[in-house]
Amino acid sequence: MTFPKAAEADIALLLEGTFPYVSGGVSSWVNQIIRAFPEYRFAIVFLGSRREDYGTPKYQLPENVVHVEEYFLYDDLSSNEDPMSRIGDVEAFAAVERLHEKFTQDISTTDAMAAFRDVARDMLPGGRLTLDDFLHSEYAWEIICDRYRRYCSDPSFVDYFWTVRIMHTPLWKLAHIAKSLIPVRALHAVSTGYAGFLGALLVQSRQLPLILSEHGIYTKERKIDLFKSEWIRDNRNVFQRDPTELSYFRRMWIGFFEWLGRFCYDAADPIIALYENNRLRQVADGAPAERTFNIPNGISLQRFAPLRTLRPENPPPVLCLIGRVVPIKDVKTFIRAMRRVVNQMPDAEGWIAGPEDEDRAYAQECHDLARSLGLEDNVRFLGFQKVEDLMPKIGLTILSSISEALPLVILEGYAAGVPTISTDVGSCRQLVEGLDDEDKAIGHSGAIVNIADPQGLADAAIRLLADPAAWKAASEAGIARVERYYTDSMMFGHYRRVYETALHGALEQA
Repeated sequence: MTFPKAAEADIALLLEGTFPYVSGGVSSWVNQIIRAFPEYRFAIVFLGSRREDYGTPKYQLPENVVHVEEYFLYDDLSSNEDPMSRIGDVEAFAAVERLHEKFTQDISTTDAMAAFRDVARDMLPGGRLTLDDFLHSEYAWEIICDRYRRYCSDPSFVDYFWTVRIMHTPLWKLAHIAKSLIPVRALHAVSTGYAGFLGALLVQSRQLPLILSEHGIYTKERKIDLFKSEWIRDNRNVFQRDPTELSYFRRMWIGFFEWLGRFCYDAADPIIALYENNRLRQVADGAPAERTFNIPNGISLQRFAPLRTLRPENPPPVLCLIGRVVPIKDVKTFIRAMRRVVNQMPDAEGWIAGPEDEDRAYAQECHDLARSLGLEDNVRFLGFQKVEDLMPKIGLTILSSISEALPLVILEGYAAGVPTISTDVGSCRQLVEGLDDEDKAIGHSGAIVNIADPQGLADAAIRLLADPAAWKAASEAGIARVERYYTDSMMFGHYRRVYETALHGALEQA
């Protein structure tokens, strides 16, 4: 696909692993935001892992996306030049040493962040800290060896050496992106991590306003991924390992993403969360409280409300999980719950509507689990589906996730008159039971269950589906809640003010 190119744009969206290559969730929200503001010209900077990890774009680009750049941070990690003997810049590596010492000491974040900004400035093209020096210089080698001897609890120096390289090399690619990006008036990152680091570099090098919107908390979600990752080595033998401690390399990666998050928080204003618990988590992770506030997700009533008339009189015994087939969605718990549901409601079906290409091994395990439980006729893997096609045919939306923020699929279900059963993650309890007294007076629009509790999930679903009056009450509560608190017009109004403030500030600086 050929992407559009432009000489300049109004707002650069900094997107890591989402739109336009990944469907649903954050990508749907990005698509909403772009289309809501046709008066602004958007540039998209897509950051991915490796090109082979992504297929074709899942979204047609809106007309006001005038420029797209895509970068794959783990492709071509090596320098283009042949290695040459080099010492490295003594002052640049002294700054790196100071930064790492501050990372390991209990000192104020202000001092550590100042050191981080100094090093980041040196990583920009033309700076003193080059990629070739990081990869091949004597100073870099000495620092790696010294820190391995002083801090690493894993016996493999080879794994430590390559972990350091793989972890840090993409930062230079981001520095080059920051240098070459077309002129824009404002930046909008939809996560911290690599996208947030890029945003902070652009703030530092171009003095642009940076808006940060976090749906989930990036560092928290990376921790979950890193806890599960099998590619991270632990070379300690059985006598060296403390089962209560994470391996050193996992702790390295977690610390790395925590500090990328702090670097982004230091540069961003405003810092937007979807709901209050996540805002408090941002503050705990280093975000200045005075820059933080909440803007909940919103959905189009015009798109989903007409689906209510297409529903049968009684709720279909269909439980539908709409989402990617990946571990964080805990699809296996949903499949196990379906065994108990089918035992009591033989006609019940569990639909899994989402792409399976992100983690093919996990998707295959889910298929195998359904088969081993004798659910071939009751659990259906539908792949990606249009939500509008699903809603009139299902009785419940299901979220069995171990992490969520403010899931659009719950709100879409409510607008279509479909209650939900969800794990107690993110804002889901707020969406089901209400936030304040006025919201709680609307009533429960489904049920909240514990994480990884197939029996609890199954029993909650059976109670609603087997009781038409209770199901109808939950449906009406969901409709009332989404219409009062979670419409896209409310969300767009908030973001219009955010964009106007950022762009007005950019004009004043110009």
